[in-house]
Amino acid sequence: MTHARGGAADRPTGPTHHDLPDGALEPAELRAGDVRPGAEEVTPVQPAPAKPAGKARPTRISGTWVAVIAGLLVLVVLLIFILQNLAPATVRFFGAEGNMPLAIAMLFSAIGGAVLVALIGGARILQLRKQARRHR
Repeated sequence: MTHARGGAADRPTGPTHHDLPDGALEPAELRAGDVRPGAEEVTPVQPAPAKPAGKARPTRISGTWVAVIAGLLVLVVLLIFILQNLAPATVRFFGAEGNMPLAIAMLFSAIGGAVLVALIGGARILQLRKQARRHR
């Protein structure tokens, strides 16, 4: 009895159970007429990385809240520092002289350093943007 599709294309390719030595078990890949594709037909599939269950991706808003909370903690620590260092200090700058609490003088110097760093960093960013525009 022949099948309706009984052509040569329906026959398995590769070794069959007749090609195996006596007593050898047939590999699972070759059982029941499995067809093994040629190497040119096999394309490895990379699975998508699994997302941990129940863990949401951080958003910009959540990042902003983290920054706000960190900023508030820094301000609280700074306020405690200022309140504990209210002893007067004489400050001299370019011939000017004055008295102010030590913590306030230190705060002004820290702000001045931050402004200096921001100006230098901003100038470098502008320089890199200009250079990137030239390369386009």
